[in-house]
Amino acid sequence: MVSKKMQEALNKQLNAELYSSYLYLSMSAYFQSVNLAGFANWMRVQAQEELVHAMKFYDYVNESGGRVTLGPVEGPQAEWKSPLDAFEHTYRHEQTVTGLINHLVDLAIEQKDHATNNFLQWFVSEQVEEEASANDIVQKLKLVGDAGGGMFMVDQELGQRVFTMPAAPAE
Repeated sequence: MVSKKMQEALNKQLNAELYSSYLYLSMSAYFQSVNLAGFANWMRVQAQEELVHAMKFYDYVNESGGRVTLGPVEGPQAEWKSPLDAFEHTYRHEQTVTGLINHLVDLAIEQKDHATNNFLQWFVSEQVEEEASANDIVQKLKLVGDAGGGMFMVDQELGQRVFTMPAAPAE
């Protein structure tokens, strides 16, 4: 059974994952409003991924004998200066989430909660991918600058992203 302290920390992370989804959905709406449908698509897929992450925490807390408690989700920012500004925000946000996940791992180790530590390892790996993906787009946007053709190409590339449900772990 998960400890009360760990349960509270996991519920807090569940809320953070819901906020991430809300943030990326807000970014999708922003990109849609500036006629960058590919960017909007990328962010909408990202929002879906974050909902899956939130549900992984929801399910884990329940499966480990804890109690899920949902708190209010903070409203996200709605405007950015540019696509680069939005993706720099995304990259910084993912770095923050990495810190939150690492804190949970530290807590699980401190409490000798091996099951939760094991559960969290998927997120540790996922955050490496999340940061790399956001940074890759930041670097592309810095490279193209204000060049319309380059922005068009990045928009086309981001429009190809599709949501894929993560595979269930092997049992």
